[in-house]
Amino acid sequence: MTATRELGRSGLQVHPIAFGGNVFGWSADEKQTFALLDAFVDAGFNLVDTADAYSAWVPGNQGGESETLIGRWFARSGKRDNVLLATKVAKWSERPGLSPDNINAAVEDSLRRLQTDHIDLYQAHEDDESTPLESTLGAFARLIEQGKVHAIGASNYSASRLADALEVSANYHLPRYESLQPEYNLYDRAGYESELEALVEREQIGVISYYSLASGFLSGKYRRAEDAAKSPARGKSVVEKYLNPRGQRILTALDDIASRHAATASQVALAWLIARPSITAPIVSATSVEQLRDVLAAARVALSAQDVAELEQASAQG
Repeated sequence: MTATRELGRSGLQVHPIAFGGNVFGWSADEKQTFALLDAFVDAGFNLVDTADAYSAWVPGNQGGESETLIGRWFARSGKRDNVLLATKVAKWSERPGLSPDNINAAVEDSLRRLQTDHIDLYQAHEDDESTPLESTLGAFARLIEQGKVHAIGASNYSASRLADALEVSANYHLPRYESLQPEYNLYDRAGYESELEALVEREQIGVISYYSLASGFLSGKYRRAEDAAKSPARGKSVVEKYLNPRGQRILTALDDIASRHAATASQVALAWLIARPSITAPIVSATSVEQLRDVLAAARVALSAQDVAELEQASAQG
């Protein structure tokens, strides 16, 4: 069993890898979703992250599919108490923005789909500058008072807007964002490290990073242009973005360190995130139980200071 970490100052204790529910109702059907969730919880992990918008981008879907499948799994498995449940509001075209009216309607929809009476971490999926921060945070405060939400978090916020939100929370005596969900991985470092990281460390905010494996690139799946065909959905875009001299350097370093630890490239890339002091739990997705067990094993990979230095040198920009 892996040790837990507190998510910000929320009191929520999470294991060091979170499961991203964006695949539920998309590349994982109901049967596979149930098997994945069972395997995740049975392996001793607890944070499952989803959103009301998942997976509206899939032809034939409308949104809400991921939450619905998680709710059915709760009802079937009886494992609601084994999970810290995180979901989001604001980005779905059916329930857009962070106005109090939208938050109130969206949370009721999510609770119904999820077949639960509370959400452990309710997150603003994206910023909404058209709604005053005090209105948004006030709406979240009422949900916490009602017992429908335990803690709140922010996703895709800039450092300046997150700092503004924290100031409003302090000035108006409102709950604060206890977590941040940014894009961050061994390749995509600059956006998080340049401004956000110092802020979250100073304010003791938990971080659950997404795209932890750079859309699969850091697994070593894409090493040549022809490898784009391995994933019709996004292989071409991954190859175009990441398959360059810097990306190749990162893969070489991952391979070298993985061989020393009898690990995989994916496990080393995740272990690097887990070892970073500001990261609480990187989010991973998987579409098979075998793949999931492989990435969860990253929690047992202990990188040395030399390993970390090699990875950071290989991934340095410029």
